[in-house]
Amino acid sequence: MKPIHTLLAAVSAAAFIAVPIVAQTPEPAAPASPNTGGAPSAEDMQKMMEMTKLNENHKLLTDSVGNWSYTVKMWMNGDPSSKPDISKGTATRKAIMDGRFVVMDVTGKMDMPGPDGKVQSMTFKGHGLEGYDNVKKKFVGTWMDNMGTGIMMSQGDYDPSTKTFTYNSEVEMMPGMKTPIREVLKINDKDHMTFEWYENRGGQDVKTMEINYTRSK
Repeated sequence: MKPIHTLLAAVSAAAFIAVPIVAQTPEPAAPASPNTGGAPSAEDMQKMMEMTKLNENHKLLTDSVGNWSYTVKMWMNGDPSSKPDISKGTATRKAIMDGRFVVMDVTGKMDMPGPDGKVQSMTFKGHGLEGYDNVKKKFVGTWMDNMGTGIMMSQGDYDPSTKTFTYNSEVEMMPGMKTPIREVLKINDKDHMTFEWYENRGGQDVKTMEINYTRSK
């Protein structure tokens, strides 16, 4: 989990420990009529109301509502064959806004360098928000934690043939130090998920984190 900017980026991925379990994208809606600056027509209003409705994507988000425990493996050197740094924690997921969104709170313990350079144990806390945007036809998420002041935003799609979600985002731990991120969530079964975090280093995706989740009984 060193250097520190990579550590922070990797920890931010915990926000998505509970992205949607399964989803199917609805058929594209017909485009709204051009907005000429006047009041929306009755037809436009009807289309807008359709965009506010819950669908199977939102319902499937609630499949991951509940309590989870997780184990994190991190390879800051980008070599998953080397010995990882390991930490553990728990996550609680709750549905809000009549099932339109899911919020998640994460708590865990992890070791990281202190101001004096010595490794010390600290409590990690994170907060995430997830949903399915009917207009964008994308799963969307935000993440914040006690290791930074930024909010990470992600968009993703689901592949039903592999039961895998792939999200894309970007982190900037220092000014100008932007790192493209790819997150992959594999649904093993209703009680187990495996999450992988890849950082783009020099044009290549490097796996620096893996999280294994188990639903708490």
